[in-house]
Amino acid sequence: MPLFRLLRRLLPLLFLLGLGWFLWRKVAPAFDDLNPLRAEPRVTVSHNTVLEKIEGLGRLELVRYRFKDVVEYKKSTYRFLPDAKVALIVAGEAVGCLDLRKIKPLDVVFEGDSVVRVALPPAELCTWRIDHNGSRVYSVENGFFQDADLVDAGYKYAEQNVRRAALQSGILAQTQQNAQQILRPMLETLTGRRVVLVPQTAPPVPATRQ
Repeated sequence: MPLFRLLRRLLPLLFLLGLGWFLWRKVAPAFDDLNPLRAEPRVTVSHNTVLEKIEGLGRLELVRYRFKDVVEYKKSTYRFLPDAKVALIVAGEAVGCLDLRKIKPLDVVFEGDSVVRVALPPAELCTWRIDHNGSRVYSVENGFFQDADLVDAGYKYAEQNVRRAALQSGILAQTQQNAQQILRPMLETLTGRRVVLVPQTAPPVPATRQ
């Protein structure tokens, strides 16, 4: 009998403990949001993307040059202070292409039943950029708390140097050569004719009647 009485007294207490644990599981997340010492902060990201412009692309990329360079960028600061310097190991790339949107109907001339002559626009340097994943800062000297600005200026100079290096390395001539090797077989397959590619600066001459 004493054991039975004890169980009767403990049963309401156990019921209250179970009810309290169930309610705590339900409301604990709300209290967790109010805890300033919570270890893992919540991150909320909102997007408001606006489409500003749609462009038609007609550039045919024909060659890609990759560069590796060591650039030392030096900037004079104050008269009595040493020059600020940054050394960068820079990886860059440039792409040569043809803008096929510049081909006009008059640039395509059929000669008889077996030849088509196409005048191509001049080769262009489409893009040139620094590959930041393959680049790194080697050293910074005398930055005077402006290291970030100095590194940024060095990268901008290096990006322009990629453009100069690509042009000096003959990327435009290589683009025209690749057009003969890549574009001509493609057009011959599509037209079933022998294709002759000429520069647009020298427009094709229509075939004369015999």
